[in-house]
Amino acid sequence: MLRKTRIILKMIKFEHTIFALPFAVMSMFLASRGIPELGKISWILVAMVGARSCAMSFNRIADADIDASNPRTAMRAIPSGHLKKWETWIFTIVSASLLVLAAFKLNPLAFRLSPLALVVTMLYSYTKRFTSLSHFWLGISLAISPIGAWIAIKGQFDILPILLGLAVMFWTAGFDIIYACQDFDFDKRKGLHSIPVKLGIRVSLWISSGMHILTVCILISIGITSELGSTYLTGVGIVMAILIYEHAIVKPDDLSRVNLAFFTLNGMVSLVLMVLSIADLLMT
Repeated sequence: MLRKTRIILKMIKFEHTIFALPFAVMSMFLASRGIPELGKISWILVAMVGARSCAMSFNRIADADIDASNPRTAMRAIPSGHLKKWETWIFTIVSASLLVLAAFKLNPLAFRLSPLALVVTMLYSYTKRFTSLSHFWLGISLAISPIGAWIAIKGQFDILPILLGLAVMFWTAGFDIIYACQDFDFDKRKGLHSIPVKLGIRVSLWISSGMHILTVCILISIGITSELGSTYLTGVGIVMAILIYEHAIVKPDDLSRVNLAFFTLNGMVSLVLMVLSIADLLMT
């Protein structure tokens, strides 16, 4: 059981929860205008881990046949035979149940919206089969995290979490377009849809840059709307520098550093923004 659990956590890249989780933490601090209640923090973290684990494990089930035919993904747990689909299904159901349980413990609105969150995040796995805008669907899936965290604290919608969700959506779509460039030939051959397949790698990288410019603009507007100060804006400046570097190291004729751009740098983006936004709140 422990060995299977380790394989599953490796399969869903559990450590990449770091992409969306910091935005949820940032959102709950903004909603509380300080340190949230410990109980709410705990259940929000449970909900986040459950939602992402469910979405990622379902993605591996849905894409098992595609992964098996792609040299880059053929050694993933299901196509390589290290995990059975039924084993992954059990993990998926347990993870989904964790989200629903956590939402129930938080408040009625969070509980009512939890099935919608599951549907949105799980349907992403099929979008590349019929639309080039799958990157934006992934962005919406991750944007649920700050919006959900806000609802968990406040029990209602507001403009600030919507802005934060939009920032996450454009940021995610931007880096997912970069990531999709490395599968350009495979996706085109298999009839899968992506912006790189539709428009080519060079144009796609320009679109990705545009998405990240929008991200920075929205982050600045969040600072103004929430009356955050210089510490937060310093974080936005660092994020902008990281994104500029990310685009500088990925070129149409050299995609060798895509993994650095995708994993390491984007993990830094969310962590830097979370730490400095919370620091700004607590210092005022």
